[in-house]
Amino acid sequence: MRTDLSPPLPQPAAKPFPETTVSAASRPPVRGRGHRAASDFATLSAQVRAHGLLHRRRGAYARGIGALTLIAAAAVIATLLVGDRWWQLAVATLWGVLLSQFGFFAHDAAHRQVFRRPQANEWASRLVSTSVLGLSYGWWTHKHNSHHRSPNQVGRDPDIAPGGLVFTPEAAAERPRWLAPITRRQGYLFFPMLFLEGANLHAAGIRTLAERPDLPYRRLEAVLILARFALPATALLAVMAPVKVAAFMLVQTAVFGFFLGAAFAPNHKGMPVLARDATVDFLRRQVLMSRNVRGGWLVDLAMGGLNYQIEHHLFPSMPRPNLRRAQPLVRAFCAERGILYTETSLTASYATVIAYLNDVGLSSRDPFSCPFVQAHRR
Repeated sequence: MRTDLSPPLPQPAAKPFPETTVSAASRPPVRGRGHRAASDFATLSAQVRAHGLLHRRRGAYARGIGALTLIAAAAVIATLLVGDRWWQLAVATLWGVLLSQFGFFAHDAAHRQVFRRPQANEWASRLVSTSVLGLSYGWWTHKHNSHHRSPNQVGRDPDIAPGGLVFTPEAAAERPRWLAPITRRQGYLFFPMLFLEGANLHAAGIRTLAERPDLPYRRLEAVLILARFALPATALLAVMAPVKVAAFMLVQTAVFGFFLGAAFAPNHKGMPVLARDATVDFLRRQVLMSRNVRGGWLVDLAMGGLNYQIEHHLFPSMPRPNLRRAQPLVRAFCAERGILYTETSLTASYATVIAYLNDVGLSSRDPFSCPFVQAHRR
């Protein structure tokens, strides 16, 4: 395997706030033969295993899911007590935040972080994804696994595929002219658009179930997702008027999507983007394309541990509670090897994402007038 970064890695758009990097000054990534790159990751992996950081943390997950269950019970009681009043929208907001936390648990289980047996993790994630969140497990795991294999690689990472937003100047230039006003301001529209992410996730999962007859447990997922929407709506109609039920469901879905999107977006957006045919070893691919977000226990909770994105991408099956403990090891290892390790605050990461999206969007006028493109023309 080659370890040189060829074609060259495009750098992210100019950042309005400095990011903390741990590397040997600003040297390029270490280059060498394939066995050296493989040896680097093997060495780091051995250190992580020696510290027991890949061991399951079932007690921590049991406490976490127990707390979520208790909060869900309290939310049910609040829904009943508030009754047929518009204050239900505040309760719906609570439900949206709560569902995002269940989403993080489903994510962890899908990565086999919770239980020792793969089947237990798979079914825990499938049942929570469909019955609690209303998302297709089969759709999400295929999409997310593709992202982990090729983060920020054009044509391979579905998370940077053109959609509501575009992430490369080439994709911006190919957009229809009638979308140009939106494209050029997509950075500023980023946060408002996050409120649509929940509906987008539901629609993508349902569309996949309809189009993929080969998807494992397709019928079961379809039944569970249908029940997930039908049963709560029926129960809510017994408590409040139909118009309030509709508003309740809309707010809950919007808040759910916002919190999930806000947790995932800072981790890769605005980091280097790889060309489709670029070759880079696993260690550097995962570190260079990812950004960590510092901020303490509240950020850990709000982002579901995804603020330790570098460690998560290097060791996807590492239990969430161990990511914080792994960070000093990974950061020191990258410093020793001269590998850029990026870490920033939450506000700075969002500022970077907005600036990057705006720079890419402005390139829709002329893909060669954007400084982002001009700096990397070949």
